[in-house]
Amino acid sequence: MLSIFWNSFKMSVQELNNNKLRSSLSLIGIAFGIFCIIGVLATVGSLENKVQTDIKSLGSNTIYIDKWVYGGESDYPWWKYVNRPVPKYGEAKFIKERSTLAKNVCYFNQTNSNVSFENNQINNVGIYCVTEEFAEMQTIEMGYGRYINGTEFIRGNAICVIGYEIAEQLFGKAERAVDKTVTFDGKRAVIAGVIKKQGQNFVGGFDYDHCVILSYRYYASIYDVNGNFTNAFIMVNGHDNISTAALIDNLEGVMRQTRRLSPTQEDNFALNDINVFSQQVSGFFGSVNIGGWAIAGLSLIVGAFGVANIMFVTVRERTSQIGLKKAIGAKSRTILTEFLLESAFLCVIGGLMGLLMVWLLALGLSAVLPFPIVIAPNIIILAFSICVILGILSGIIPASIAARMNPVVAIRSK
Repeated sequence: MLSIFWNSFKMSVQELNNNKLRSSLSLIGIAFGIFCIIGVLATVGSLENKVQTDIKSLGSNTIYIDKWVYGGESDYPWWKYVNRPVPKYGEAKFIKERSTLAKNVCYFNQTNSNVSFENNQINNVGIYCVTEEFAEMQTIEMGYGRYINGTEFIRGNAICVIGYEIAEQLFGKAERAVDKTVTFDGKRAVIAGVIKKQGQNFVGGFDYDHCVILSYRYYASIYDVNGNFTNAFIMVNGHDNISTAALIDNLEGVMRQTRRLSPTQEDNFALNDINVFSQQVSGFFGSVNIGGWAIAGLSLIVGAFGVANIMFVTVRERTSQIGLKKAIGAKSRTILTEFLLESAFLCVIGGLMGLLMVWLLALGLSAVLPFPIVIAPNIIILAFSICVILGILSGIIPASIAARMNPVVAIRSK
C-alpha cells in the first residue's frame, strides 16, 4: 500500500511537470474553491468569535432590567417605552433583598462629560456609575493600580478608575495616571487604577478603554440619578444552577412588586436576556457560512471537472503501461487505487495552493482589522478532507475505465 501511495504521488507530480499549463488551469478551480470555503470560514469564524466574546463580556446568565427592550424589532414601538420609569438604585437593593435566585445585582448609570488633567482635555468621555457588585459581573482587568474597594463604595469617596486610552491621552503613558487627580463637571477624583487595554468592542456595551468609573454614591452627589431620561439599568445574574428562564420569571415578580403593579397592569420594564443576542449572532453567521459554501461549490465543481479531464487524458496516455502492469500480474483494484490516489493528490496540491492564498489573506486582514484572522486546525482538516473526497469523485470514472481494461488490447494501443 505504501508503494502504491508513493507511486501515485510521483505520477501526480510528473503529470504536473509534463503538462504544466493544463494541470495548473485545472487546479486553479480547486484552489479558488478551497480559498473561498476556508477564507469565508476563517474570516467569519474569527469575526463570530470576536462578537461572541464581546457579548459574553456583557455577562453570562445576566438579565438587564431597563425601560427599553433590546433587540431588532422591525417596527420598534419606542413611543411605548420612552415614558416608562427608568430603573432606580432602590429597586436594585430591593431585588438583592427579595430575589432568591439572584447572585449579583448591580445598578448602572452613565453620562458623558469632558475630562481634564492640567492642560489636557478629552471630550465626551463616558462617566460610568456602578455599585459594588459590578466587578463580580464584569471581567475588569487592571493594567495599573487597583479597582475601587468596598470602603470607598460605601463612603462614596472621590476615587475613580479610568480606561487605558483615556490614561494615555491625558498622561502620555498609562502607568503615570495612578494617584493623579482628574477633573470633570467641576468635580475631582483621584485615579486608583487604569483598566487594561481592551480593544474595539463590536456589540456596543461597555467601552472600558474610554471611560471613567465612579462609585454610585460619589456619582449621585454630582449627577441626577432619578431623572426619567438617564441611561440607567440594573444588571442581575443568577446562581450557577439557575436557568435564565427561571431567573426572568423571578425578576418579573420582584419588579412588579417593587413598582406596585396590579394584576391587570402590563409590565413597565423590560427584562433583556443577553443569551438571545448570542443565539441571533450564531444564526446570522451560519447564514453567511452557507453563502460562502454556495460560492465555493461552483469553483469546486469547475475544478472537479478539470481534474476529471486530466485523469481521462492520463488514462489514455498510459493505456499501454496499464496493459503491461496487468499482464505481469497487477490486479484491477491496484490500478483503480493508483489512479484514485493520483487524482486525490492532484486535488490536495490544489488545496495547498488555496490554503496558501488564505494564509496570505489572513495576514493582510489581521493587519487592518481590529481582530486577528485565525485558521483553526479543524478548518485545515476540513480543507484536506474536501480535497481527498473531491479527488476520489473526480477520478472514479477514469480510474474504473483503467481498471477494466483488457491487458492485450491495452498493450496493442498506441
